[in-house]
Amino acid sequence: MEINSAIVDTPPRDAATVVMLRDGASGMEVLLLKRNAASAVLGGAFVFPGGKLDEADAHPDLLQRLDRPLTELHTQLGEDDLDEDKAASLFVAALREAFEESSVLFAHAASDPILALAQARQQLSEGLSFTQVLQQGALTLHTHALVPWSRWITPLIPSVSTKRFDTRFFLAHAPTDQIAAHDNHETTESAWLNPRQALTLYWEGQIELAPPQIMSLSHLTRYDSAASAMAAARSRKPPVIQPEPFDQEGIRVICYPGDERHSRSERALPGPTRLHFRNRRFEPSGGLTELLG
Repeated sequence: MEINSAIVDTPPRDAATVVMLRDGASGMEVLLLKRNAASAVLGGAFVFPGGKLDEADAHPDLLQRLDRPLTELHTQLGEDDLDEDKAASLFVAALREAFEESSVLFAHAASDPILALAQARQQLSEGLSFTQVLQQGALTLHTHALVPWSRWITPLIPSVSTKRFDTRFFLAHAPTDQIAAHDNHETTESAWLNPRQALTLYWEGQIELAPPQIMSLSHLTRYDSAASAMAAARSRKPPVIQPEPFDQEGIRVICYPGDERHSRSERALPGPTRLHFRNRRFEPSGGLTELLG
């Protein structure tokens, strides 16, 4: 992973990410996908399913295929400056990206759900748009599955990219009757890992993670089940996390709310308040122990 020091003064692009959870033999697990090495954004890194908000995510037909009123989604997202359509479209984007990148479809079918899922996957592989897939299958998007968790806004100096995003992170309990799988296009590998296991693999150099994933996984080590993580997310407004990078003795440091160098003194996340880029990776002062809580 190379460090970017250039200022990116373009506005951040709206995006949505789904942190998919399940309970496994080793405790709560999270789905991670390895981005294609050729990708312009975090190529080769393990990420949560997600991507940019598309104009089509606000299509009126899609917004009519939601299982909750737009007012309710707007309230749950907790962003007063967004209109209802825009707030709802972020839920749509999260559900679309989950389907496109991991084959997991959070939707209700009017008829046989197994057949509907198989048909939807086949139609997507044939090039139909997400809107067309939902229309042909008469599917209703299951927004109840998503719980807003956090909001990450890329700083002017992105550190690990040359693009900026305003990404809403949602938690979701993975459906027990579906199998998640990478698409072999945008993502080339997939794995269900306990958050502590994922951070340990990162520390050992076996997988690559970007700072938002590192901090999010560190946060998830505080929960022993998917239900407890989602209950915690429901109990509070999603924190806004705007990392603030600086260079110290030739080392890139990214600090987070609550750090003595950050403009916000109140913590937004548990875990470390800053990461240092050493040994070609981001690590806190306290090493792996601090990441694992």
